[in-house]
Amino acid sequence: MEKHLELSPRLALLAGWVPPGARLADVGTDHGFLPIWLRLHGRIACAIASDLRPGPLSRARENAAEYGADGIDFRLCDGLADIGAEACDVVSIAGMGGENIAAILAAAPWTADGHHTLLLQPQSRAETLRSFLMDHGYAIRREALVEDRGHVYPVLEAGAGEMKLTPGQLWCGAHLTGDPLGERYLIEKILQLQSVVAGLNRSAWPGDRARADGVRDILTDLLKMREEWRHANGTGN
Repeated sequence: MEKHLELSPRLALLAGWVPPGARLADVGTDHGFLPIWLRLHGRIACAIASDLRPGPLSRARENAAEYGADGIDFRLCDGLADIGAEACDVVSIAGMGGENIAAILAAAPWTADGHHTLLLQPQSRAETLRSFLMDHGYAIRREALVEDRGHVYPVLEAGAGEMKLTPGQLWCGAHLTGDPLGERYLIEKILQLQSVVAGLNRSAWPGDRARADGVRDILTDLLKMREEWRHANGTGN
């Protein structure tokens, strides 16, 4: 009996954005489920599954054999260190912090050459990733939110280009207006930053007052974005 592989909501959204026939490099592949699923469904021509740790890469190989997925090259490497620009046209990086994703892209500047699509799913510090993309020759083409195990995560598609994001968009993205999870995500970030401001205001360090002013500017932008979301979705007063 053929074994069925079901992706988590995060990976399912990423899978839906992979262009048919793509040559995929899945960085930090862990169990290898994304490239395995895509190969099983005939969605991609081939894949490279890379991971920094031998254990997860070994599990990914075992899973590919168990599900009967071929056409996947497993590589033990740090980020894209052992993957060249000519080896893929789509790069997926999911399940790690935004600062780690930014560091992987910074070490592989060919990802901004205009010939590669980046599918990115930061678990945290998405604002750091968006800031890096804006400052290093990338543009976010689309962004969506997905709920997985009670948490809301952003998923980004990016490529070479230019963009300018407001402070609020750096924190929550520029494509929230039509997203059903947009208000929830905004509220979560607003509450998070309000707590940061309260902590900075209690600090005796002079520089923290200036930091609090900067965070308040972000909060003002996020509150405006929330009102725009509510107006666009018919929930405003």
